[in-house]
Amino acid sequence: MRAYTPKDDVQAKAYYTDRYYVAPQVPKSPVEDDAVFAADLEAIKAKFEIKEAYIQVEQMVIYINANDIYGVLEFMRDTLEYTQLSELSAIDWLAKDGTFEIFYQMLSMTKRKRVRIKYFIKKGQAVDSVEKLFRSADWSEREMYDMFGIEANGHPFMKRILMPYDWQGHPLLKTYPLEGDEFAAWYEVDKIYGKEAREAIGPEIRDTARVDRYDSERFARLGFEVPKGTEITGNEERNPQDYQEDGGVFLIKKYDKESSTVVDDPQR
Repeated sequence: MRAYTPKDDVQAKAYYTDRYYVAPQVPKSPVEDDAVFAADLEAIKAKFEIKEAYIQVEQMVIYINANDIYGVLEFMRDTLEYTQLSELSAIDWLAKDGTFEIFYQMLSMTKRKRVRIKYFIKKGQAVDSVEKLFRSADWSEREMYDMFGIEANGHPFMKRILMPYDWQGHPLLKTYPLEGDEFAAWYEVDKIYGKEAREAIGPEIRDTARVDRYDSERFARLGFEVPKGTEITGNEERNPQDYQEDGGVFLIKKYDKESSTVVDDPQR
């Protein structure tokens, strides 16, 4: 049994630690412990302001000012031989202090070293695009905009990349419902049939734990269970177990577009 934790003064705690799990920090070590990282950090310090730097999980982490990002990455690419931008994205800390943490994962093949560049921005603040430095930033910056709503100034095509262009909301924000909001529940119905069909069809079921007994392969076909991928002949022996449906005929609903009504679709 889990140990009891007193709930006294629970409202005095930080909001985000009560609502979201905060992973324990991996141990950090000083940059001076690695000669290559120490030399790279000194070179960056000579041109840009460094707010914090340390080594974590065998890579150097550097915090900079947001408006220095283009110059820092250009310097790392052209001078320090970090020629690959393998990843960039954001972390939602809005509930904690109203900020996003932006990070850029840099790789040097010649040094066999990785450096993570980080900075913070406020909600609604845009970042500077680095697409002209690294083509890999093209889709990554679009994904960051799509999932978090963070725009990249100077990007050649700042549009959604995963969700439809007309989607409302940004799914990786911690305030976004896990199964989507009202807009998400009605999106496909509105798109395919129009809002006038809402009452007849009903909202989309977005429960990821739901098992569809009438899936396309019928491997969980109620009353006539067969292994996945089995060819259905229609002569399968019915499971003797009693089910709620009567007579071995299971009814599912389908929408008749011509009559704008929902009708029964018997499945045997």
